[in-house]
Amino acid sequence: MAHFLKYSHPFGKTNLLPQKQYLSSTFRFLSLALTITLLCLLSPQLFSFFSSSSSSLPWLKSHMFSFSSFRNKCSIFRGNWVYNPDKRPFYTNFTCPEIYDQQNCMKFGRPDSEFLKWSWKPAGSTCDDLPSFDAAQFLELVKGKSIAFVGDSVARNQMQSLLCLLATVEYPTNVSYKSTDTKFRRWLYPNYNFTLASFWSPYLVKAHEADPNGTVHKKLMDLYLDQVDNAWTAHMESFDYVIISAARWFFGPEIYHENGVVVGCNYCLKNDIKNLTMAYGYKRAFRTAFKALLGLEKFKGEVILRTLSPAHFENGEWNKGGDCKRTEPVLRSEMKLSWFEKELYLGQIEELRVVESEGKKKGVRFRVMDVTEAMVARPDGHPNHFGHWPHENVTIADCVHWCLPGPIDTWNEFLFQMLKA
Repeated sequence: MAHFLKYSHPFGKTNLLPQKQYLSSTFRFLSLALTITLLCLLSPQLFSFFSSSSSSLPWLKSHMFSFSSFRNKCSIFRGNWVYNPDKRPFYTNFTCPEIYDQQNCMKFGRPDSEFLKWSWKPAGSTCDDLPSFDAAQFLELVKGKSIAFVGDSVARNQMQSLLCLLATVEYPTNVSYKSTDTKFRRWLYPNYNFTLASFWSPYLVKAHEADPNGTVHKKLMDLYLDQVDNAWTAHMESFDYVIISAARWFFGPEIYHENGVVVGCNYCLKNDIKNLTMAYGYKRAFRTAFKALLGLEKFKGEVILRTLSPAHFENGEWNKGGDCKRTEPVLRSEMKLSWFEKELYLGQIEELRVVESEGKKKGVRFRVMDVTEAMVARPDGHPNHFGHWPHENVTIADCVHWCLPGPIDTWNEFLFQMLKA
């Protein structure tokens, strides 16, 4: 029999009330919900107001979810992981040689495979099962089109997952401008005239090392929050879909520049610079990236924000012995986003909502691929120490990236459904 892991929204919590107070609160809430439902059914404009407001008001978003599901039928991003003992991976490290060693868990001896037997099931009575990835149908959908992944190594992680999934039908030709440059890759599927590309830009905006002598993981960076990184935007006008993401590089020390001056920093340890939060720089970087796409004269494609992918370090911090040894998903009560991850998650969605209406006027569609809730429950999907040989003596576990094959393949099942919509 299938096993179910059920949990609420990743940022919710349970408040216990006395019975009378609970009944009174429930009655008031049901009355309010019924009133809003009737008003929204009579007024599409009012529904649009509540839908847009919910992105900036998390409490409203949580209460409006059931009504939104009614109007929009189903959200594939809210659900449960379901165990399927008969599930097999779409590919292996033998059928897809493009898997980077750092995510090639089976090559480096990961002993368990049960983590590959869980499928994402959207929640709600109106939701069907999430269809399995169909490589042939996907390639038909993108025939004559192009997809660009923009961001850090987790964005590249998803791109490689897609490349491996599609390899069951056709293996592409590497048409990168510089075949040895792994930060900017471009692949062509000749039979479908489909181009798949990845662009390395971990901050999305212009960035330089402020201290070249810093350690690899703690280099002080200058971020120019109002200047986009032209290394990726210069190529975007030719793409039909741009999947954009960023996260972990913002966790390091940074000095923030705007309008040609230093406005503050995060974790820079300089007494003469105003201390700002990580979220300050993160939100403004996405704001600049979205506006840059809107400013491209010939770009009429679709922008998809892939939301924050959580890390799962346990038993210590990432540089102090932390690891991720679990072999199956967890219950929602066992694991939650950290407060700063939650702030980043909400911030990136808020910035996308701001540009949505302007995008419609210019023929540019902005959408969200919300992977965060699903991945909070997958601490078992990371390479841990199975991204290298044991004798290489790598002391830091990888609890940020995802094994290939692994739960990250679900992101491309989400993408498949989004392209069909």
